[in-house]
Amino acid sequence: MEWERDAEEAVARVPFFVRRRVRKKVEEEAAKAGASRVSMVQVRACQQRFMQNQETELKGYQIETCFGPGGCEKRIDTGTDLVPQLETLLAGHNLKEFMKGKVGGPLKMHHEFRLTLADCANCCSRPQIVDIGLIAAALPQTSEAPCSGCGACQETCPDNAITLSDQAAGPHIDPAHCLACGQCARACPAGTIINGKRGFRILLGGKLGRHPQLGRELAGIFSPGETMAVVEECLRHFKAENRKGERFGEILNRTGLAFLAGHLQETA
Repeated sequence: MEWERDAEEAVARVPFFVRRRVRKKVEEEAAKAGASRVSMVQVRACQQRFMQNQETELKGYQIETCFGPGGCEKRIDTGTDLVPQLETLLAGHNLKEFMKGKVGGPLKMHHEFRLTLADCANCCSRPQIVDIGLIAAALPQTSEAPCSGCGACQETCPDNAITLSDQAAGPHIDPAHCLACGQCARACPAGTIINGKRGFRILLGGKLGRHPQLGRELAGIFSPGETMAVVEECLRHFKAENRKGERFGEILNRTGLAFLAGHLQETA
């Protein structure tokens, strides 16, 4: 749907973490009114309705994604679309009713449990500042194919994680610097570097607000199945330890990550 310029500019000023949701709501408002273009009339109507009935507009959780599935060249294909599984999992926990019981008043946007999935290490969807952030990853490894010494892997790596001092020895990948972005395997013409385990890096407890903090990353790359198990355990912990509607990061600051010990051992 086309947007008038002033309406487009107004939505562009909305905070990034709700901008996509607001844009969708405004377009729904315009379609309901039979408009062919979005104008400030729909923007103001949507804003007024949301501010007056904020709780009814919330569902207790939000799942956000990047634009990777739309054709981004950096996208890592993990072999599984987790979004439908995550939607089913979070919906099953009835987080809206749970949070209403904890908050003791009308729910606001910051009370929703937020999960973000990024399809590459560039993290355009900002998984570092939500309750659970998932980053698609492809761990590189060397194969039996001889190295051609072209240096494409070293030039492509944005994190200086690859050194190539001897063609015969082949490339050396430093795990301390590698972010498992998959770019080196994509660039290697000889097939010397290939993708090994594919899955997700997991960040927990990020948030903005009065006391912002970045999510803490669990060690390792988690398969899609392992990732779903970790998310499930995090939701259980969130509900079991929540006092007054606090964010997941605040709970983790108090309890630590011992509740995930079993899952971390399984993925070591």
